[in-house]
Amino acid sequence: MTSAGGSASVATVIASLLREVPDFPKPGVQFKDLTPVFADPHGLTAVTDALAEIASGADLVAGIDSRGFLAAAAVADRLRTGVLAIRKGGKLPPPVHAEHYDLEYGSATLEIPADGIELRGRRVVIIDDVLATGGTLAAAARLLERTGATVMAAAVILELTALGGRQAVAELPLHSLSRI
Repeated sequence: MTSAGGSASVATVIASLLREVPDFPKPGVQFKDLTPVFADPHGLTAVTDALAEIASGADLVAGIDSRGFLAAAAVADRLRTGVLAIRKGGKLPPPVHAEHYDLEYGSATLEIPADGIELRGRRVVIIDDVLATGGTLAAAARLLERTGATVMAAAVILELTALGGRQAVAELPLHSLSRI
């Protein structure tokens, strides 16, 4: 996959714009900030083009709260499909479909509206910014499948390979634009 200029791979574009923040959100963690990728017109175009190629054939693009929203909306616009925001628990008015999942220290919930959107039979691609442990992405897939949607694939901008998230979503076709 190439960038808007056609010369650099999307992984190279991401690597050139990625910002690393030491000791955030806690000591010892090297936070990978994709904000500069989204803010750069060439970075955003390269990521959107690559993700749109992956999502081709979907009739709905789902983005995970919150940075997944940015990429999913851009891809949905490019493909002329709908976009669905998969929210963190407590952000949507009832009724909602919810999926609870475990984190390293605790648990979390993802939600989508239970009314106003028919998901049964929809072909969905899930997009998120970063794949770490895979728990959030796996929960998003379970949530959508429980509503009758068909999850065609999942795509992330950055995969942190040392955290083993790919194993948590082994049943899904998973596409990573960049892996570190």
